[in-house]
Amino acid sequence: MSDPQTILVAGGAGYIGAQACKALAARGDSPVAVDNLSAGHEWAVKWGPLEVCDILDGAALEKIIEAYKPSAVLHLAGLISVGESVAQPETYFENNVEGTRSLLHAMAKGGVTRIVFSSSAAVYGTPQRTPISEDHPLSPENPYAETKVAVEGLLSDAAVRGDLSYVSLRYFNAAGADPDGESGEAHDPETHLIPLALDAAMGRRETLDVYGEDYPTPDGTCIRDYIHVADLADAHLRALDYLAAGGDSCCLNLGNGNGFSVREVIRACEAAAGSAISAQTKPRRPGDSPELVSDSAAARRILNWTPRFPDLDQQIAHAWQWHERYFG
Repeated sequence: MSDPQTILVAGGAGYIGAQACKALAARGDSPVAVDNLSAGHEWAVKWGPLEVCDILDGAALEKIIEAYKPSAVLHLAGLISVGESVAQPETYFENNVEGTRSLLHAMAKGGVTRIVFSSSAAVYGTPQRTPISEDHPLSPENPYAETKVAVEGLLSDAAVRGDLSYVSLRYFNAAGADPDGESGEAHDPETHLIPLALDAAMGRRETLDVYGEDYPTPDGTCIRDYIHVADLADAHLRALDYLAAGGDSCCLNLGNGNGFSVREVIRACEAAAGSAISAQTKPRRPGDSPELVSDSAAARRILNWTPRFPDLDQQIAHAWQWHERYFG
């Protein structure tokens, strides 16, 4: 896109949000990070201003939009832990769904009509077929996934009314870190496999829990599709450009189309770190599907998007570079 734009990035102090802000700034746009810092980090906001604000605070959002006059919104603000959502469903619906409703209302008041939403492959539940394409039935199996489906519904309703246009990006498993080592994953508590495995390799935890090794997969552990955080950020920018060019609202999968088992990920982490990882098998977790692999042909076609870092070893090398720098 030729003309620089101001883009409001809700959740801009988070893992993926920070990477999106960097990508925006690199092409000459002006990202404005909006984050309540409940899970994001002030140090992650390096490529534009930070407005500390909860998206449930509609009045504050309206003032921020009035002040910066963004042309579009990247919406990555949300609670993300499946287990926590089971224990605290009301909190998840309040933050993720009502927070989005508040954001959409503030956008409408400020005349902002384009939004790219951070959704999840969790909306599909246990897949009936794999790889999973966007026409797969939605079957959320936990409150976190239910909130993603609910937000997609809010966006669809608003688009039908003519209030906005949107792209909902259904991520598979985000992985890696900024290739330049400037930002990366630092959740507290951490729930994602790769940083947990790197913690074990570094000695920050004694063992890594492997949930189930009796799945109908080649080595008995779950298979997942890992997508580099920089490739996710690039897809967000392409989605912004697509909407700015008048593209129709849509939902798109983001993945590489390749599946790797938990054991394969552990071996790759051991190779990157140069140390063994002690893993212990635990019972299966409810709702864990044997295999989740994306069919992302639509995103490749519609957004002209091609992942730069599809290789698992490269993703983990970047994650390890960040892990050593941040936790070492």
